[in-house]
Amino acid sequence: MKKLICALLCVLMLATALVACDKAPSEQPEATLKMGLGVYTATPTTTDATEEKDGQGKVAITAAVISVDADGKVVACQLDTADLTVKFTADGKAIANDGFKTKYEQGADYNMVTYGGAAKEWFEQADAFETVVVGKTLAEIKALVAEGNKGTADVVAAGCTIMINEFVNAIEKAAQGAKDSDLTKDAIVKVTMAAEQTCTDATEDKAGSNKIATTIFAAALKDGKVALASSDCVEIDFTFDVAGKSTFDASKEIKSKREKGDNYNMVAYGGAVAEWYAQADAFDAACVGKTASEIAGLMGEDGKAVADVQAAGCTIYVSGFVAAASKI
Repeated sequence: MKKLICALLCVLMLATALVACDKAPSEQPEATLKMGLGVYTATPTTTDATEEKDGQGKVAITAAVISVDADGKVVACQLDTADLTVKFTADGKAIANDGFKTKYEQGADYNMVTYGGAAKEWFEQADAFETVVVGKTLAEIKALVAEGNKGTADVVAAGCTIMINEFVNAIEKAAQGAKDSDLTKDAIVKVTMAAEQTCTDATEDKAGSNKIATTIFAAALKDGKVALASSDCVEIDFTFDVAGKSTFDASKEIKSKREKGDNYNMVAYGGAVAEWYAQADAFDAACVGKTASEIAGLMGEDGKAVADVQAAGCTIYVSGFVAAASKI
């Protein structure tokens, strides 16, 4: 009798263990990811104006958003580049642009195939590189840069024959700044950019200015709504004198507003309630749970955030944020 009872107990314990093992995988929470936004600004270039040709300032800003797993491997990636040019005349007048489009937004109109003899357009090559980096760590991604800043044979075979060093620089910054989140692998990551221009003509007493503020908006989307957001901005002021000669100092390192951190000095010199990055964080938090059209509703008629968002800590103008976010 005792042997029978012992045998029954063993069977019961085994069955319980099997049921527990069977349930364990389904009860495990899905692994969460980190998300990071990286912005890399290449060294700007300038050209003085002449009687025959306008002067110009030119800069390329590359943005990357990535999601990363616990092993440091990229789960998803999206890239874009804003190749921006502004001009000024030989008599010190700033020229306003009709509008700015990123390379991705230009699509086939970027004309790498028609005029550059490329096998694929820029947006297609960027897409190809994004597929290559998925599943790789930062170290493995950095190893993809080969001679002439082009990609390795694997990158070229995937359909990306352009230089990739600026992609990698942006991805590196995104990886270094990636933050913990509750995102899972089904989240779609997107990065968008919007440029705003401010023009001032030169006088004998003061340099003219053709300033571009480029706002970058990164988001993870679920069901068409923002699950997580991160914003940044790069502001470059191309200055010139009344004779159309550039006075821009290209030797200075270009940092984004978020990278400048407390050194942006909005509190110390502007009397702001918080520094730019903290105000951007407040706007980003307000975007969570909203669609692109709903984010547009976060801006009032004066270009500043609505009362609730201002109360949360974002008192700066948000037109750049909204313009970028509207493209997600």
